[in-house]
Amino acid sequence: MTAFDYKKEYKEFYLPPRKPQIVEVPEMNFLAVRGMGDPNEEEGDYKAAIGLLYSIAYTIKMSKMGKHRIEGYFDYVVPPLEGFWWQDGVQGVDYTRKDQFQWISLIRLPEFVTREEFDWAIQEASVKKQMDFSKVEFFTYHEGLCVQCMHIGPYDNEPVTVREMERYAKEQGYELDFSDQRYHHEIYLSDVRKCKPENLKTVIRQPIK
Repeated sequence: MTAFDYKKEYKEFYLPPRKPQIVEVPEMNFLAVRGMGDPNEEEGDYKAAIGLLYSIAYTIKMSKMGKHRIEGYFDYVVPPLEGFWWQDGVQGVDYTRKDQFQWISLIRLPEFVTREEFDWAIQEASVKKQMDFSKVEFFTYHEGLCVQCMHIGPYDNEPVTVREMERYAKEQGYELDFSDQRYHHEIYLSDVRKCKPENLKTVIRQPIK
């Protein structure tokens, strides 16, 4: 049996067209780590956060190999890395001031992962890896109404795509709806270590009303 792949099963959220579209995003549960600063720093908090997230994501996925049985478990592909991004006093994001980024780094959880199973995974990974996973949280989020688009190319070229999205949303009668609960959202479909910058695939979402 092939593993359940969220990207393929929910194409409307992970594989949108390269033209902007309006989407309603339902509530989901995530692994999340919060932080601040430039994501490109070599030994920075962002890179550390990604390591923490993947350690827990794979502890849950590989639980099938151990004694711990998660009720309702099904085999699945670990969903892609995602990120919410914002800066104080900025509507959306300013790509020229990466050092002022605040972020929540995320990986979607399968529906069978309860808070209790999350707690088990944190404990299990802490013992096995002898690391502190206290920064990882169980995060429930209902994103709601958004404009989204597939961006192909370097992250620094994203403003062009964002402007197209904002123009499209306005044409459709919507306005941007950033707040301390609604953020610029990116989903990273490419492995930045193996992919040329011009081929990077990133889903970009902006909250609207």
